[in-house]
Amino acid sequence: MYFHIDPKSSIPLYEQIVNQVKDLTIRGLLHPGEKLPSVRELSSKMVINPNTVSKAYQELERMGLLVTVQGKGTFIADKTENTVTQREKDKLYKEMRKTTIDCIYAGLSKEEIITWINDCFSGKEGKEDGS
Repeated sequence: MYFHIDPKSSIPLYEQIVNQVKDLTIRGLLHPGEKLPSVRELSSKMVINPNTVSKAYQELERMGLLVTVQGKGTFIADKTENTVTQREKDKLYKEMRKTTIDCIYAGLSKEEIITWINDCFSGKEGKEDGS
């Protein structure tokens, strides 16, 4: 499986899993209908508590990104409708605004910021080293 966690990160482990599922789906590496490892399988491979994986899967289900079929497993959901509330959109806007301001203060041009956003839409790998 594609998941990699950093136990030293300040980001909780379950949140790292959530973020990676979202990222892998956006980049087209996980497809609607694709089966994910069971909680037990993934926790064993990642050597983490099954409750951590379960919490991540529950959060992803709440977001509408995963669906669990009793006796069959957990699958990437068919994203047929936008399940984001206006409140969640407002929160995302505030986060994006803060990130944009941080980018400007770091010396990035409008064109560089737009290129990064376009990279996200095209599924390109992020610029984690800042270059």
